[in-house]
Amino acid sequence: MSSPLKPTVAHTIEEAIHSTAEPKSLADVGGPQSAGASVTGAVIAGFEEGIVRRIGKYRWMICALLFFATTINYIDRQVLGILATDKGFQATIGWNEAQYGYVNTVFQLAYAIGLLVVGSLMDRFGTRKGFSFAVTFWSVAAMCHALAHSALGFGAARFALGLGEAGNFPAAIKTVAEWFPKKERALATGIFNSGSNVGAIVAPLAVPFIAINYGWQMAFIITGTLGFIWLAFWLIVYRRPEEHPKLSPAEFAHIQSDPVEPTTKIPWTRLFQHRQTWAFAIGKFMTDPIWWVYLFWLPKFLHTNYGLNITQIGLPLVVIYVSADVGSIGGGWLSSTLIKRGWSVNKSRKTAMLICAVSVIPIIFAANASSLWAAVGLVSLAAAAHQGWSANIFTMTSDMFPRRAVGSVVGIGGMAGSIGGMLIATTVGLILQYVHSYLPIFIIAGTTYLVALLVIHLLAPRLEPATIF
Repeated sequence: MSSPLKPTVAHTIEEAIHSTAEPKSLADVGGPQSAGASVTGAVIAGFEEGIVRRIGKYRWMICALLFFATTINYIDRQVLGILATDKGFQATIGWNEAQYGYVNTVFQLAYAIGLLVVGSLMDRFGTRKGFSFAVTFWSVAAMCHALAHSALGFGAARFALGLGEAGNFPAAIKTVAEWFPKKERALATGIFNSGSNVGAIVAPLAVPFIAINYGWQMAFIITGTLGFIWLAFWLIVYRRPEEHPKLSPAEFAHIQSDPVEPTTKIPWTRLFQHRQTWAFAIGKFMTDPIWWVYLFWLPKFLHTNYGLNITQIGLPLVVIYVSADVGSIGGGWLSSTLIKRGWSVNKSRKTAMLICAVSVIPIIFAANASSLWAAVGLVSLAAAAHQGWSANIFTMTSDMFPRRAVGSVVGIGGMAGSIGGMLIATTVGLILQYVHSYLPIFIIAGTTYLVALLVIHLLAPRLEPATIF
C-alpha cells in the first residue's frame, strides 16, 4: 500500500482550525495554543457529528497518548510557580520578585525560539522520533531544576524546559492529522488539548504533597519522570497508520478517507502586508501574556495576599482552572449560537469577545478583595473570560484567511504572544519588587482586552477576508 502525502505542521494546524471553525454545532471554537486557549468545546461538536462508528478504535489510543503528553507538559511547567509559595524553597533559592520574573522571561524566550524551529523538525524526522525527542528533552530539563540553587541556575533549566515544551503542540496536531480524518480532528484535538487544563489542575494537588513529604527537589524529579513513563508507551504503541500492525483495514480506510490536498507554503513576509494579520497578531500579543501571568503568579498571589501555604493553594487553583475550561466552551458556544440565529460572523465574534473583555474587568478588585474566595471568584471569572476570548480570536484566522494561509498566521500570532509573554514576565517581576502590590498587574489584566478588541476592530472592522494570491 502506498504511503499518502505526509502533512506538514503548518498545513495540519490549518486543517485543525477549519475543522473547529465552521459553525456547524454548539461548539464553534478555535484550535489549541501555548497561551492556554482550550478547545474542549470541540468535543461537543465531534459527538454531534456522530463519529463513533464500528470501524475500530485504535486511533483513540493514540489520542489518549497525546492527552497525557499535554497533561505532563503543563504539570512540568507549573511546578516552579507552585513551589515559589513555599518558604523553605524561597529561603534556599534566595531570589527576589524581579529575579523570579526574569526566570519566567527566559522560559518565554526559549518557548518562542522553539516554536520557530520545532515545526520543521517534526516534518523532517516524523512524529514518532520528533515527539520522542521533545518529551525527552523537556523531561530532562524539568528534572535538572532539582540541581539549581540560584536564579541563574533556574534560568538555565527554565530555558531548556521552554525549548523542549514548544514541541508538544506541533507534534500533537501533526499526529492527529496522520491518524484522524478531517471530520474527527476537532474532537481529537479537543481531547488532547484538554490535557492543558487537566495538567493545571493536577499540579497544585500533587506538587505540594511531594514537596512536603520528599523535598522540593523530588517534586521536579518525580514530575519529570512522568515524561519517560509516557515515552515508553509512545515508543511501544505509536507507528504511522500505514505501518501499524494492529490497525484494521476498515479503520485505516476510515483514517485515509479524505482526498489528498496539495499544500502551498506562503512566506510570512507576504502575510505581513495584510491588516488582518496584524489584527490577529496584536490581539495575541496583548492578551496571551495575561494567561501566563495566571499560570506563573496566581500561587504567589494567593500566598502573598491570603497567607496560603503550599498545602493550601490546591483547591483555589482547581476552581480557577475548571472555571477556565467552562469559559472556553461558553465562548465558542456563544458566537456559534449567534451565527445560527442569523448574525454575521463579524458581529457574532466581536460580540462574544466584547462580553469576555468586559467580564475580565472585575479582576481589578481581586487585588484588594476582602476574602480569599471573593478573590478566587473574580480571578475565576477572568480566567473563564480569557478562554472564551481565546476561542474566538483563534477562530478569527479561519474567518479572514484561506486555508493554506491559516497555519502561517497562527504561527505569527503564537510568536507575538510569546514576545508579549516575555515582556509581561519582566514587568510583573519589577512591579512586585518595587511596588509590592498586585493592583497594577490586575489593572493591566482588566483593561487589556478592551484595548485589544478596539485595535482588532480598527484593523479588521468587518473581519473581511484577506486576498492572498
